[in-house]
Amino acid sequence: MARIVVEGLGKRYGAVSAVRDLSFTVAAHETLDLLGGNGAGKTTTIAMLLGLLVPSAGRIEILGHDMARDRFAALARMNFSSPYVALPGRLTVAENLRVYGHLYNVPRLSARIAELAAALDLGAFLDRPAGQLSAGQKTRVALAKALINRPDVLLLDEPTASLDPDTGDMVRGWLEAYRAESGCTLLLASHNMAEVERLCDRVLMLKAGEVVDRGTPRDLLAKYGRETLEEVFLRIHREGALPA
Repeated sequence: MARIVVEGLGKRYGAVSAVRDLSFTVAAHETLDLLGGNGAGKTTTIAMLLGLLVPSAGRIEILGHDMARDRFAALARMNFSSPYVALPGRLTVAENLRVYGHLYNVPRLSARIAELAAALDLGAFLDRPAGQLSAGQKTRVALAKALINRPDVLLLDEPTASLDPDTGDMVRGWLEAYRAESGCTLLLASHNMAEVERLCDRVLMLKAGEVVDRGTPRDLLAKYGRETLEEVFLRIHREGALPA
């Protein structure tokens, strides 16, 4: 059964269509990537999935709940990570994680924070105000916040932005392990093509708010005769998609 079901999703701002007629599903143990340039509709789509924006058209169902009618039941089993959404800067890392842990009613919260601190190497700055962290540290803390409630659906916007290659590889490995252990459904928006090829089962290629192509990374590489997804992305962005 699909964990995420999106049918005919659209979002308009006056005469501008940010997202048009978007449909897809994502199952348990599966990772889907939204891949497109700036203004392609990725962040708008994630905001609608989270219930932060009201769609202009279409429907969203997550974990069996219609997000227009019963989104809070789904949100309790979801979470979201983005390095571009700042946590309260005056609270320490540990205080931020405790706040979010209480919001999600996480049992044995201190143990869960310690587990995430060890997994994501947060121990050295748990007692530091979030506003004093480096960009890479903020990215890891944002991911820890997103994992605090052991979500069944995890939405990730550039989850390894600002991380050095070694730490980025560690985080990707941890996400793979978490998905395998929990059966979590991941929806990813990332411009790191190596990350997409490694983590994602399927890719939606977006351009100007519409899906212009979709498939597994391997299928897209074969269709466009390219060696990397970056080359596929550039081909579609500059010349348009090939017909189905």
